[in-house]
Amino acid sequence: MFVRGLLAAVVSLLVLAPASPAPAAPGGSDVRWSVRPSTAKGPDGRDYIIRRAAAGERLTDYVGVTNLTSRPLTFTVYGSDAYTTEDGSFALLPAAQKPTDLGSWIALGANRYEVPANTRLDIPFSISVPADATPGDHAGGVIASIAEEQTTADGQKVLVDRRIAARVYLTVAGAVAPALKIDSVRLEYAQSANPVDGGVMTVRYLVHNAGNLRLSGTGTVRVTGPFGWELARTGDLTIPELLPGGSVTVTERISGVQPTVRLAVDVAVVPASFDQRLPAVSRGTGVWAWPWALVALIAAGLLHTLVRLVRRRRRARTTPQGGLPAVPA
Repeated sequence: MFVRGLLAAVVSLLVLAPASPAPAAPGGSDVRWSVRPSTAKGPDGRDYIIRRAAAGERLTDYVGVTNLTSRPLTFTVYGSDAYTTEDGSFALLPAAQKPTDLGSWIALGANRYEVPANTRLDIPFSISVPADATPGDHAGGVIASIAEEQTTADGQKVLVDRRIAARVYLTVAGAVAPALKIDSVRLEYAQSANPVDGGVMTVRYLVHNAGNLRLSGTGTVRVTGPFGWELARTGDLTIPELLPGGSVTVTERISGVQPTVRLAVDVAVVPASFDQRLPAVSRGTGVWAWPWALVALIAAGLLHTLVRLVRRRRRARTTPQGGLPAVPA
């Protein structure tokens, strides 16, 4: 139970903007700042920090933290690990969760830095790659955060931890194995009330980065009926960049698909151009789609034919061989 007037919760807000300042703060706060890749002499135009290193190597780089307000601000600066969210976005671990990968390799000279009003501070940090680091891509970020106590509309006090980060990508030398996989394909088919309109096919497929390099790509869906007759095909859909081990569920809805008893779906994903051309991956499945309107029409026709046949047989039983109706005695 929350107690009015006491600290009730901690709210964490993370912004991953390579070169833009923090958006206006919630609750009317005027605190604004930016974080971007930098050097000892200032920003060098990079959107992200992208480095290569061998296992056991130590690198040095910089982030520029710019105070965009008219008073000094004190920032907590630290490294964290990145991961791919369910919708395919790049994200960093919550503040309370300790990093175990690239974020744990990042070290700064201090945990807190005071930046004067309207001033940029270029902060050095090091990346110490462990001797047993796995080859391939590792992702994280350097975060500059400020925690502000704010009061909600109902009088609750909350601590808003606002975080802005510069992305860090590190490729560790060694054997690389870029690979995308389609782990599953699920289908749903809903027929329209109007048989002429066909139905709506919903295709959900899970794309997984099974390699050790970050990859994106494009996905397409092809729907076929009996004998490979193509009924529909989607255009290329961009698969967002997936970090190693990351995955995203892609949903495609295709209208106007006619039911042809059995519908087959083939999903193909082409990895984006890399140092080497990577083969496309595909996976297929099917779903029953009975043309109920046609089935009902055929059934009605058969029933009509059957009724006529029964009536003819009944008439034949009551008609004498001479062809005239029998006259009662």
